[in-house]
Amino acid sequence: MGAGVHNEMSGSVQGGVVQAGAVHGDIHLHSDSTTVPVPRQLLPAPAHFTDRASDLAELDAMLVPGERMLAVLAGPGGIGKTALALHWAHRVHDRFPDGQIYVDLGGFSGDTPMSSEEALGLFLRSLGVAPQRVPADLAEQAALYRSLTAGKSLLVLLDSAFSARQVRPLLPNSSSSAVVVTSRTRLTDLVVDGGRLLDVRPLMASSAVTLLAKTLGGNRIAEEQDRAEALVDLCGGLPIAVRVAAARLAARPKWSVGRVVSELADEQLRLAMLSPSRELSVQTTFDLSYRALDERTAVVYRRLALHPGQTFGPAVAASLLGQGLAEARHLIEELVDSSLLEEVAEDRYKFHDLLKLHARQQADKQDQSEDTDSALRHVLEWYLAGAMVADRIVTPHRRRLDYAFHTGPTEQPRFADREEALSWLELERTNLITAGQVSLSRGWPDLAWQLSDVLWPLLLHHKHYHDRVDIDLRGVEAARRWGNAIAEADMLKRLGRVCTTLGRYREAEEHLRGSVAVAAASDDQFGVAAAREGLALLYADTDRVAEAAAEFTALVELNRAWNADRSLALSLIHLGTALSRLGRTAEALPHLAEAKAVFGRLPEPDPYNSARVLVAQAWVHCRAQDFERANDVAEEALGMMRHVGSHEGLAHAHEVLAEVARHRGDTANAVDHLQQAVHLLTSLGSSRARVVSDRLRSWTGDDL
Repeated sequence: MGAGVHNEMSGSVQGGVVQAGAVHGDIHLHSDSTTVPVPRQLLPAPAHFTDRASDLAELDAMLVPGERMLAVLAGPGGIGKTALALHWAHRVHDRFPDGQIYVDLGGFSGDTPMSSEEALGLFLRSLGVAPQRVPADLAEQAALYRSLTAGKSLLVLLDSAFSARQVRPLLPNSSSSAVVVTSRTRLTDLVVDGGRLLDVRPLMASSAVTLLAKTLGGNRIAEEQDRAEALVDLCGGLPIAVRVAAARLAARPKWSVGRVVSELADEQLRLAMLSPSRELSVQTTFDLSYRALDERTAVVYRRLALHPGQTFGPAVAASLLGQGLAEARHLIEELVDSSLLEEVAEDRYKFHDLLKLHARQQADKQDQSEDTDSALRHVLEWYLAGAMVADRIVTPHRRRLDYAFHTGPTEQPRFADREEALSWLELERTNLITAGQVSLSRGWPDLAWQLSDVLWPLLLHHKHYHDRVDIDLRGVEAARRWGNAIAEADMLKRLGRVCTTLGRYREAEEHLRGSVAVAAASDDQFGVAAAREGLALLYADTDRVAEAAAEFTALVELNRAWNADRSLALSLIHLGTALSRLGRTAEALPHLAEAKAVFGRLPEPDPYNSARVLVAQAWVHCRAQDFERANDVAEEALGMMRHVGSHEGLAHAHEVLAEVARHRGDTANAVDHLQQAVHLLTSLGSSRARVVSDRLRSWTGDDL
């Protein structure tokens, strides 16, 4: 759509034509008896307009009697800003009897944006000023415009504005007027003029499907509802993309919706498929926004699109861009203000999926592959470096393999304590997982393995069992491609443990025996012992408790001989627990007491496993029917597990307290504790939730 005022006028008022002339810099108003037109310049209301109820309500709320309204609708190209503005304007146009003025300011048309002088000239002529009377000077034009609009009830729609400077002279001088501006930039400078910003977001999936149905006809969509939902998901809820897909289907009435879904599934072709012509083109829409960036910001746009996950913070951007944090924030905000990046929370940003494809496409066209590879590796190693900082705080005692960084990660996160470190790992969990996937696909197996390994403290405390299976499988594959037997044995051991927890016992035993074999072949005796511990835990979980106790006894002696204190303490917990289950409580308690003492003398505290000792001791006291002691120890364990943030540990402590309460005849308290345990285990996806639920059902007789 070209820049300009659409002069579709109707209606009139009687009175003189307002004319202007300039004498010594002053503006003189004259009149004659001709009719002054009332401008009615709004484009037709958009066809198939869908939803936007909350945006329309917000615009309605801005329209306050006695106050000039100035609304700025900002968002990326194709998001539906103009459609929203026009739909709302038609709803309220009768509240502006002095007319409605529309102009396309051409801010992102690919040509030079319309100047304020040109727009004001059009406005003045539409308000009845004879062309020869329109001043040439911007200041005189603006003064005349203010005089003409004083006290008038006008609705002004300024479409596709480029800057606040372009818009400001076009604001009418009336408290009963309303101005709606659309722009791909946020025009925050207009806030000082009373502007209120409304960020226009993609359509919700249900609304996007409705738009598709309105365009194609409901029956065609109803027959393929699931595929229609997949189609609008591939369009990212972007109205222009949905319209293109709808147009493609409308032109091919024999095609199924699934056919277009298949075409759009290939990310390399998606933008091209959504750009059938220049007039209806997602590609062109994005290109125009991209060309408006200065070179430095354009580079940032391309580089940030390499980020492997959905959302990111400014620190990783600073490392990726090789800038300080303050400069990175500034550059990111430029992209946010240009609607090419979305701020989803404080200091968290994301690309719209189609914009991310576009930015990566531009990177492929304009950047050397070695530069993009280097930038990508930089961001992947930033995540590894940050996770390593958190790992050393949460689990300082575990064995690690060295990694030689190819880049020097900057702006690494700092954590005050283990809780803060775990919170960061949880926040970045998806990014860390995706970073590992990307590393493996790009042929960097050592980095991929490290990104699997470094998630251990998060998986230890927050579990994420199903994520963990994928992480550990990728770790095994990365270790094999890397050719590192120690790394492979370690990941096979972890995979065996999570399979045990999920009740996949045959797989678990296969992985654990594989870990033993790989570690033994590389003469990694510590690795062999760790895998044997996993096997012993598998025996314990499958009611082969005597076998488990024998294996733990052997591991205690091995770790004692190696002076491996932490491993010794862990083996003592397991041995004490196994002996207790066999009814050998008198033997169990000394082993647990020794475990507690060993943890207490470690150079680095291990509060989680210290709490595990208490849970094990509480069970022994309970089985020995020393319920008072069992209750006290379990309550202490509950407090420690709550402090370290371990949901699984909390569940185990609640289980003991439930058993103690049941034996004391306090059924209500017992049920409450067991219900809390079920809730915690279910939230973790633990297969143990079913076992505890069955026990709770047997106590209450309820169908849970």
